[in-house]
Amino acid sequence: MPHEDFDIDSLAAYLHLTPPQVAKMADRDKLPGRKIGGKWRFSQAEIHHWLEEKIGASDAEGLLDVEEVLERNAGHAEQEAISIKDHLPSDAIAVPLAARTRNSVITAMTTLAANSGLLWDPEKMAEAIRARENLHPTALDNGVALLHARRPMPTILAEPFLALGITSTGIPFGGGGLTDLFFLVCSCDDRGHLRLLARLSRLLSDPELLAALRAAQSPGEVRACIEQCEENLPG
Repeated sequence: MPHEDFDIDSLAAYLHLTPPQVAKMADRDKLPGRKIGGKWRFSQAEIHHWLEEKIGASDAEGLLDVEEVLERNAGHAEQEAISIKDHLPSDAIAVPLAARTRNSVITAMTTLAANSGLLWDPEKMAEAIRARENLHPTALDNGVALLHARRPMPTILAEPFLALGITSTGIPFGGGGLTDLFFLVCSCDDRGHLRLLARLSRLLSDPELLAALRAAQSPGEVRACIEQCEENLPG
């Protein structure tokens, strides 16, 4: 039901909770919803944004729980989880990324993504990213930023993918400190976006991977670091 709201029962099934659990969360304002005719209704877009925020605030164990929910809903419960390495082409990696300001990072990252041939309108993507950053910065305290548009942009993408730029020094990007690792998450639909974001966030919770990425000298080294981390990821 791509364009319908959730009710209590369908949201419970989607989140793999019981209807009473969902109702209690809604009554306590822990879920974005509204009552219509005395019954709870939940916008799919708002639920996806809520999950995105939950991903950003979760620890490693919480991220695993979120990823398992998303994998089950995508019909991949018995298959391999989404692969970050497979979504990160070598020609969408810049080591180093030639940018020293917030605005130049966004321009450089969308240009990098377009050079892969998978993003057809870098200017439109850059505009959407700036709007998202102005709404709420995506920089994390660990020096990583997860750039993305507020909503997926399938009309300007060949397929979902990631781009990565690593600046030679950290720059102010709206987080609690300096940022030097910039991932651009290019998604074609909400569920795919959340799956990519959850998987990527799990990897980036590993300080050893962050250190390895900062020491990498080439796209090949970057992909090798990510592949090794994914192979050792629990779950």
